Amino acid sequence: MPPKVDLNDPAIKELLDTFATVSITGSKATETLKNRKQADAIAALINRNALAHKNLDAKQGAFVVTIASSNIPDDKKDYAVSRALSGALDTDDRVKAAVKYLGTLGDQPVEEGTFDQECGVGVTVTREQVEEVVRQYLVSNKDKLAAKGRPLVGPVLGSLRGVKELRWANTADVKTSAEEEIERIWPKSQYQQDVAANATASSSSSSKPAKPAKESSADIDPDAMFKEGFLSRLHAPGGNPQVDPALKDQHLESTKSRVFTRFPPEPNGFLHIGHTKAIAIDFGYARYHDGLCYLRFDDTNPEAEEGVYFDSILETVRWLGYEPWKITYSSDYFQQLYELAVKLIQAGKAYVDHSTAEEIRQERGGEERGPRKASRYRDRPIEESLKEFEDMKNGKYKKGTVTLRMKQDLLNSGNPQMWDLIAYRVLDTPHHRTGSTWKIYPTYDFTHCLVDSFENISHSLCTTEFILSRESYEWLCDAVQVYKPRQYEFGRLNLEGTITSKRKIRALVEGKYVKDWDDPRLFTVIAIRRRGVPPGAILSFVNQLGVSTSVSQIYSSRLDQSIRQYLETSTPRLMMLLDPVPVILENVPEDHLTFIEKPLHPKVPALGTNKVPFSRKLYIDASDFRIHDDPDYFRLAPGKSVGLFQAPFPITCTGYEVDERSGRVTSVKARYEDPSMGGNKLEKAQLKKISYIQWIGEDAQNGSSPVRIEEARIFHPLFKVDNPAGQDDFLKHVDPESLEVHKGAMIETGIWDVAKNSLLQARKEAEERTKKSRDERVKMSERGGKDVIRMPSGCTPLNTADTGKGAPEGTVEQLIGYECVRFQAMRVAYFALDKETVGAALEEWLKGGDRKGSDYVQGTKLILNRIVSLKEDTGKRAA
Repeated sequence: MPPKVDLNDPAIKELLDTFATVSITGSKATETLKNRKQADAIAALINRNALAHKNLDAKQGAFVVTIASSNIPDDKKDYAVSRALSGALDTDDRVKAAVKYLGTLGDQPVEEGTFDQECGVGVTVTREQVEEVVRQYLVSNKDKLAAKGRPLVGPVLGSLRGVKELRWANTADVKTSAEEEIERIWPKSQYQQDVAANATASSSSSSKPAKPAKESSADIDPDAMFKEGFLSRLHAPGGNPQVDPALKDQHLESTKSRVFTRFPPEPNGFLHIGHTKAIAIDFGYARYHDGLCYLRFDDTNPEAEEGVYFDSILETVRWLGYEPWKITYSSDYFQQLYELAVKLIQAGKAYVDHSTAEEIRQERGGEERGPRKASRYRDRPIEESLKEFEDMKNGKYKKGTVTLRMKQDLLNSGNPQMWDLIAYRVLDTPHHRTGSTWKIYPTYDFTHCLVDSFENISHSLCTTEFILSRESYEWLCDAVQVYKPRQYEFGRLNLEGTITSKRKIRALVEGKYVKDWDDPRLFTVIAIRRRGVPPGAILSFVNQLGVSTSVSQIYSSRLDQSIRQYLETSTPRLMMLLDPVPVILENVPEDHLTFIEKPLHPKVPALGTNKVPFSRKLYIDASDFRIHDDPDYFRLAPGKSVGLFQAPFPITCTGYEVDERSGRVTSVKARYEDPSMGGNKLEKAQLKKISYIQWIGEDAQNGSSPVRIEEARIFHPLFKVDNPAGQDDFLKHVDPESLEVHKGAMIETGIWDVAKNSLLQARKEAEERTKKSRDERVKMSERGGKDVIRMPSGCTPLNTADTGKGAPEGTVEQLIGYECVRFQAMRVAYFALDKETVGAALEEWLKGGDRKGSDYVQGTKLILNRIVSLKEDTGKRAA
């Protein structure tokens, strides 16, 4: 049994601090400490390579653990670390290969070329290459793999690991390709039919109950993350200890023993995918416990704040389905924060420091983490610090020349968050709410815990990057003798292949790599929303991940799967052609026009039906026709028959025309197999074998069909690497072909009813919800207590009604947009309307009008965004 770890041991604390610098935190760090030899080796590697100041993410931290835990010499470990930091070793597989190879060298020097070859540095295996290799392998080994029935993915993947061409391929690509090829060669539906037939033939008494259907997003408990794991074990209101028991009583009196949380973003940028987890936890935890959640703008840095961010943050919170019970600002409390800073100085626990930023850095040990020493101003007289602080407030000093620092435990604590943190700094910048009243502004470390205290927060929930801050958080509350909330940390959400840094996204926007902050290839929330992703899909994704203290490093493909799962039963299905080719049914009369009724979703009758025109001329997708047939191809080809989705009879290709210059098929001729029109009657056996394709009929009489699409935009990953944030020059890894635009696509006329119903329903729900939130805010305030916001004794009085003045209002328009129009383009992908769509009728529906008639077709420019792909269609994949 491994030895227990004493977290109070100074040496252990120092190791934990060291681990945290490379994102090794929580249970992972504690588990590592159980092997002291390994822990010391990791710390030595971190210190030897000065990794503490290189902002390693969790993935790179895992690389460090792998390298440090190996038995290779230190110089070889250092070399491996340097190559990992450069991005050359960018996967766990490459790191392990590096350790294995370096272990064979002994004392020999590393030859970079050989090293790169052994570790696959720079080797890129495209998705297309993976698909081809997997296809060839399965076809070549078809009989062997199917010896015991339909092959399972696991054993197939095990066999593929030995294929040389796939040595450095993305494992997710290999798995996806294997699943698709297995389905193509051994269709699961056919396999299940065979199994069922055999079972029936053998004996009805031996039959077993069918397996339950795959769980959909609707089956997942939306409160699961609050019932299980980390969030299910938090204290009840009042359960957090206080330096004075009276503070607990005052807190419970103010809150009426209810849960109070807050979502406190800095209004200096647009929120990203990682923030959605924090929003779901902060607001969701309060809702689950019948509590209340603030939206608090942490507006203590006037140099970085803009009005657009305040509005966008509220809109994002509401779009995700949450309503703040109250909106507040940290600036609401500037006067009280200043008064507590004075109190801290008077207690001998803060001092004014004229040291430069570099001097402070060196006194804290510098980059080398050397010995620490106190500032020469640390023990200046209290009265002197009080006078200097007043001079700071009155504008005597310039930015960067003086600070107020907390007198914590600089020399003895191993926690950098206890090394006399800065409480106030000089900024001669007008504030968006207080104007030029203040020349000094409190820091996050000073503001956050005290405003939590003022607002009587019961559970201060934040990400694990603030673990070390918990000690300073509690120290400051106790130092000024105010109610002390309890801080809990959860692992942040990171998506592989994405950039969330505001600085880096700005570089992408300004460099024209993307169009704007809401470009659907980004993972800002406004970009995700514009792409058409429903808010419910995001919340379902977060809920399925669960909440723990470990950082969630998730492949974006997992998010895509959650989106598909959510959309599967909630969106109508329409026929759409990205690359249409005309088909002339030669035996159908020129003036023939009928309408075929089809369901908008075969498994969800509640979504209704629509009618599509059927005439002599129709269109199919170019991918559904091939000049040269193949046994594995199941679509239309010369002399071959296919069914038209929902049409009474199939068609048979009788000819085609090709553009001589491009070689492109320009039209197809076919026979409609309706006996009343001279078509052939196909036997049942023949009908069972044919595949069905989508199509769009032409309505020349009314001019309504097909509906032309101005642009259909297909988004691919923006970066060609899994970890763009870890690259020195991440812009070099942008994929210039990440945006694929199709012009000339077509869609069936059902798009109009889908758009109208979606927009009118979205507005109705938005109006009802906005009105309800306004009506209930008064009730929530009464339930929460009008005096829930209370100032500590000795501070200028301030109550709940005095806070949040001028805050943005919740509106109907925040909740609706063209992205509400979502549908599945059958056998293509899920799509939504883009905000650049133009159309008088669409605009009227968006505003709640009920425009009728067909004139809305005129002047409309439909622009579609692909939300997420479908699983590849096996028939098309064979092409």
